[in-house]
Amino acid sequence: MAVSRFLIGGVAGVLLLTGGVFLWKGQTQLAEEAVLPEAPPDPGPIPVAAAGAPKRGPAPPALPAAKEASREERRFNRYDRDRNEVVSRIEMMSTRTAAFRKLDKDGNNLLTFEEWAGATGERFAGADKDKSGGLSRAEFATTALKRAVVAKCKC
Repeated sequence: MAVSRFLIGGVAGVLLLTGGVFLWKGQTQLAEEAVLPEAPPDPGPIPVAAAGAPKRGPAPPALPAAKEASREERRFNRYDRDRNEVVSRIEMMSTRTAAFRKLDKDGNNLLTFEEWAGATGERFAGADKDKSGGLSRAEFATTALKRAVVAKCKC
């Protein structure tokens, strides 16, 4: 049994070595047969402008002015990720995934009532400054989402 395994291993090794030699020889033969393309002909001397020739040509034609995109067009373009001029449900909801992940405490991609209520309760408790159990107009105003400050110039 041990002798037959030894013989099989030896035969397999010799076959692998022979195959490697054939591959090596074939690659060197292909490399020798490869012919490099000829170099392009010499174009000759580079022409030089005369002494009194103008330095530049005429000005290129003016490009048409791009119209300023409206606020709704910019908003639409933010959602249209694949630029097919149609906003799909997946594209529309993709901006909400970060907020969903914050609410999904156990990370199972399912939002239970407890997870939702816990986050909402924390937000309510944070807004109820006088701990009265209700939100006054001033306290309720603090629950609005803060908009990001946009710079007036694009520096």
